[in-house]
This record gives sequence, structure tokens and C-alpha cells, in this order.
Amino acid sequence: MSKKTTIWMLLGISTVLMSLPFLVPHCGFMALFGLVPLLCADKISDDAGLKHFWLKSYLFFLAWNLITTFWVCNATVGGGIFASVANALQMAVIFGLFRLSKRKFRGTLPYLFLMFAWIAWERYYLNSAQISWPWLVLGNAFARSIGSIQWYEYTGTLGGSLWIWACNLSVFGMMTALGDGRFFTHWNIKARIASAVGLLVLIAGPFFLSAMIWNRYEESDEALECLILQPNFDPYHKFEFLTQKQQDSTLVSMIDEALESDGELPDSCRAPLLIVAPETFTSNVVTNDITSGRTWQTFLSMLQNHRNANILFGASSREYIFRRNRPSYTARPAGDGVWSESHNSALIMNCTGETSIFHKSKLVVAVEMTPYPSFFTKIDDRLGGVMGRCIGQDEITILNFRSEDESICIPLGCAICYESIYGEYCTGYIRKGARALVVITNDAWWGNTPGYKQHCSYSSLRAIETRRDIARCANTGISCFIDQRGRILEKSDWWKKETLRGQINLNDRLTFFSIHGDIVGRVSTFCFLLLLLSLIIRFLTRR
Repeated sequence: MSKKTTIWMLLGISTVLMSLPFLVPHCGFMALFGLVPLLCADKISDDAGLKHFWLKSYLFFLAWNLITTFWVCNATVGGGIFASVANALQMAVIFGLFRLSKRKFRGTLPYLFLMFAWIAWERYYLNSAQISWPWLVLGNAFARSIGSIQWYEYTGTLGGSLWIWACNLSVFGMMTALGDGRFFTHWNIKARIASAVGLLVLIAGPFFLSAMIWNRYEESDEALECLILQPNFDPYHKFEFLTQKQQDSTLVSMIDEALESDGELPDSCRAPLLIVAPETFTSNVVTNDITSGRTWQTFLSMLQNHRNANILFGASSREYIFRRNRPSYTARPAGDGVWSESHNSALIMNCTGETSIFHKSKLVVAVEMTPYPSFFTKIDDRLGGVMGRCIGQDEITILNFRSEDESICIPLGCAICYESIYGEYCTGYIRKGARALVVITNDAWWGNTPGYKQHCSYSSLRAIETRRDIARCANTGISCFIDQRGRILEKSDWWKKETLRGQINLNDRLTFFSIHGDIVGRVSTFCFLLLLLSLIIRFLTRR
């Protein structure tokens, strides 16, 4: 077999091993050695003096992106293609920097450079980038292998990325030492034993640590009753076949039917109840005149019959601004001297009409928000205004469940759709006092593909990192209850009208990750910058 054929086979194996954890439950462990074939192919290419391996690595990253996130094209073909092509390109650039570093660094240093550079890039995606697509952060590979990563409450998801890179590099190093004979000819017996034991501890240790944390963890008994509504409206057709009034009526009917037995109890015997409806359920919320919306009025009328309840629901909201001149780059004209700013919002209200609102901050590029608006809105205006221009909040706020007499106040964090991908961002809800989390979303745009399953599984990561129960409400599924270990306790079927009733346990304790944030990412970024500076100096001084 020729070396070129061997390289292509190794890249194909790596593609399969890195894709399966994102597509098949309980396959997260494959990521611990899924990058080894890529590293072997890189070494074979260097040893044989073959050219253009960077292009081959790009094709590997592109195949990995396409296989795991092809479903984005169901919502937007152009966006799906751009996400895969651009994300793969960034991965390939990092790998290209690694190959460049091998010209000046020796031994393990280039591989440490690769690991730290990759994690620094993931941290940039998760915290700073306006054009952000962190779906394939390596630590997400364990989203459906939660028994393996209970220690994420200390490190967050990037701790998983560090583990994956450390295992892959260690296995590759051991294979290289065995392959070229150094393991037997250059290492003494103590070094051999230490390296073998060290590799075993590196791979197996986190599994044992996770099992210990799992068995010792206990949730509090304090809980809040919760009713999750999955109305199953097809987002591509609901505006053609259903008015907002009909959608409101359908949701109220689901509530009345689910709570029919509660009507036999006196108000004093009814437990506080949180009702959750999905993202962008209604479009008739004006933020500077909330009470005028028909959906709000319908829900207020419904709550008169269920006075123990609060309802939390999503809205495509807008704010009207009365000014002669355009107030911001993102404002759209709404009439003579009137401008409109859009939001993707979550609202919570009780039977007295008291209402709080939160605007989604982590917005989907192009679909919801225009990146770098001072530049791109001018282009978008010429194209007819095809890009989304939602405005998010500058700072996280919480939504409070409040009883009618104000004797009960339970702070909740509400992540709207895409926000549930961002681990350190979600700890902001916890630091603000949230005792449980709610995720509202609408995953119907992707169809019956791996997308909605992956998205649901990422909520399990947030539950572990923050040790908060999660009530997840999705328009067409998957809606579910997730406990503080990340287990999905009860879930709905896909594309089915359904209600779920259960409890979410409340928690006041702060995890290490919630208090200190992404230490792994910060340290990795620091190490990457030091190594990058050293690399630049070596190139400039020709060392």
C-alpha cells in the first residue's frame, strides 16, 4: 500500500471516530483516540517528504463538519455550507500553525502548541467571536456520555477538550515510541512503567473520578412543579395556516386539559406551578407596551383560572422608537419618524399581570443578527434587508417566578435556544441567583436530523456544569426534564403535540465552574500566546 493511500485511509478513520460521538449515544470515548490517525497521517507525510498535507487535513476537517452538522442546510443552505466550510478552515489553520511550529520547535513542544492553540480557539468562539459556531467544541463529544464527565462542574466543557487532546497526544506519543523502537532502546524499565501507567491513569482516571462524583452527588428536596408545553407548530407553515389567535387558543387548551384535575382543588391547596412554552411562540409583543399584546392578554385571562401558576414563553418582540433619525445601525424603518428594534425574548408573568422580560444575547449569525453592524448593515440594506437584526442584552438578567401574594419568589435562568451551547455564559444565570434553568427553543427548522438531538444533549452539559435542574421546552421536540447529573428523566417524542408535567429541583449551591469560570480556557490561551510569541521570535531570529 502506498503512503498516499495509507494517509487517506487514516484520515477516513479519523473522520469516522470523531463523528460518531456527535451522532451516536455513549460513543464519547472514541474522541479520546479519534485524532490519533490524523496525527499518524501527518507524521507519515513528513517522514516521506510528501507535500500538500495541509490541504488533506482541511478535507478531513470539512468531512467531519459536514457529517455532523449537515442538518443546518435544512434551515439555510447557504448558512449550512458556510458554517462547515468556514469552521473547517479555521480548524485547518490551527493545524497549519502546528505544522509550521515543527520547523522551529522540537520534541513534544509542537504538539503542546497544537493542543493549546485549539483550546484557545474554542474559548474565543465561546466568549468573544461575533461570528461564532462552537457546535463541535471537542468537549461536547461527551454530551451523550454524561457518566464520564461529572467533573465538568469543575472544568466546564473545555476540560473535556483538554482531556481529549491529552489522550490523543499521549497515545500517539506511545505509538511513535513503540514504532521507532525508542520505547525499548532508549527508555529504562522505570520510564516504560511510568509512561504506561501514566497513559492508563490519563485515560481511565477521569472515568473513575466521574463515577465517584456521580455516586456521591445528592439533590435537594425543594422543588417547583413544572408543566412543559410542546405545541408542535410547523414553523415553515404556521403563519400560512394558523393565526396567532389560533395558536394562543391551542396553547391555552393544552394547559386547561393538562390541569383539569387541579380544578377540583381549592386555590390554597394548589402547588406553585411553572408553565413553559417554546421560543418565539408569539410575535405580538411590543416591549414598550407589553400589556397591549393579545397573547399577553390571553395568558392573563388563562392565569385567572390557574392563579398558582406563572407562564414563561418565548416571543419575537420589538420596540418602537420615535425619532427622526435612525437610532442605531440595526433599527428598521416602521413608518414616518418611527423605527423598530427586534429581539428574541423570553417573558414570565403571573396572574396579577406582573411581567419580566429577557432578550437573547447569543444570537445566530445572519439568521438573527448582523455581525459588525456598522459595516454589514449597509450591505444588507442594498440586498433588501435579508439578515436578522435582533438586539441582545448587554448583561444577563434572571426571570423570577412570583406567587400572587409575593410570598414566593424563585429566580430562574432562561437560556433561549442557541444560548444553551455556551457553558461559561450560562453560569451568569447562576451567579445572578438562578436556582434552576429553563431552555426554550424551536428546533423544527432542522427537520428530523441529528441536529435537535445534539442540541438537546448539550443542555445536559449545562446541568452538570451548574448543577441545576433544567426544564427544556422545544416547539416540536425534544422537550424534557434534566436533573443535576445531566440525566434526561422524561422527554417528549419528536414532532408530536405533547405536554410534560414534573418537577425541577432547586439548588442554591455554586459549582467551582460557576464561581471561577473557564480556567482551562484561560490557562490554555495564556500558554498558546507564550508559545506563539516564542515561535515568532524564532522565525525572526532564524533560530
